[in-house]
Amino acid sequence: MMVSTDVDELEIGMYVEIPGSWLSHGFVRKRFVITSERQIERIRQSGFTRVLRRETGESDRTVEGAGTPEEEGAPPAPVVDPELFDLLHDRHLPLARKTGLVHHFCEKIVSAVFERPSPETIDEARRGLHDVVGVILQEEEIMKCLIRITSHDHDTCTHSVNVGFYGIALARAVYRGSDAHDLEELGAAFFLHDLGKVRIDQAILNKPGKLTEEEMEEIRKHPGHGFRLLHDMKQLSEECRIIVLQHHERSDGSGYPRGLREGEIHSYGRICSVADVFDALTSDRPYRKALSPFDALRLMRGEMNHHFQKDIFEKFVLLLA
Repeated sequence: MMVSTDVDELEIGMYVEIPGSWLSHGFVRKRFVITSERQIERIRQSGFTRVLRRETGESDRTVEGAGTPEEEGAPPAPVVDPELFDLLHDRHLPLARKTGLVHHFCEKIVSAVFERPSPETIDEARRGLHDVVGVILQEEEIMKCLIRITSHDHDTCTHSVNVGFYGIALARAVYRGSDAHDLEELGAAFFLHDLGKVRIDQAILNKPGKLTEEEMEEIRKHPGHGFRLLHDMKQLSEECRIIVLQHHERSDGSGYPRGLREGEIHSYGRICSVADVFDALTSDRPYRKALSPFDALRLMRGEMNHHFQKDIFEKFVLLLA
C-alpha cells in the first residue's frame, strides 16, 4: 500500500511514486526505488513536497543483487512517452516551449538507455532520437536555442545530451549540401557516445577529485565497451558505432583507445571529439570550475590545436559565434 510521505522523510531504499504526469518530473519512471541522495534532491528540486511511498516493510527496501526497480510483473516504463512525442510535432507550440520539450525529451531517452542498456531500450531510443533529430534539423531556431541552453553540470547523462546537440549542429555544418550522410542516425550516435560508461564503476565516474592513473585506465576503456555493446546488440550502423569508439582519438595519436592518427580517424569521430571536449571544458567538475565558452575555444585552438581537424574545429567556432 502506498502512503503520502514528506520529501524530507525520504531515505535510500524506499520505493516511491512521483505524482503528476510524466512531463512534470525529471525521472525515467514514476515509480522506482531510491538508490542515492541525489535522487531525493532531484525530487525536491522538481518542486515536490510530498510523494507516495510504499508502507514500511521488507518490500520497500532494495534487495542486494536485485535487478531494475519495477513494479512486480509490470512492463518497464516507455522510453518515448506519447504525450511528449505529440507535443514535439505541434506546429503552434512557441519556440521556447518546444526547445525545452526537445531538451527534456532527449534527457528522458538518454537516461532510460543508461539505466536499462538492453537491445529493446536502445532500439526504441534510436527511433525516438531519429525523430527528435528530425525536428531539430527542420527548425534551425530550435538548434540555436538548444546550444544556448546546454547545462554546465557534468553528469554523464547531461553531458551526453549536450554532446548530442553540439554534434548534430556541427555535422550539419560540415556536411551541408551533401545527402551522403544520415544525420538522424549520426545524431542518435552523438547522444549515445558515452554508452560504454555503464560498464565503468560508478565510484570512479562520480569521484569528487582527480583520478589516479589506474582509475584513468578504467575510464579509457569506455569507448571500447560502448562499441562492443552496440555491436553485440546489433544497434546503430557500423559508422555510428565508430563514433562511440573513436570520440576520444586525437589527430596527433595521443588519444584512446587505439592511439589513431590523422586520416585513421573517421570524420564522424572527429566531429564528436570536438563536441565532447568543448562540453567537458565548459562543465563544472569536482576539481575544476567550468571555463567560459570563449576560454574553452581559446584553449582548444591553442594548447589542444593538434588534437582536432582544423576545418571541423573552425566550423564549430562559427556555430558558437
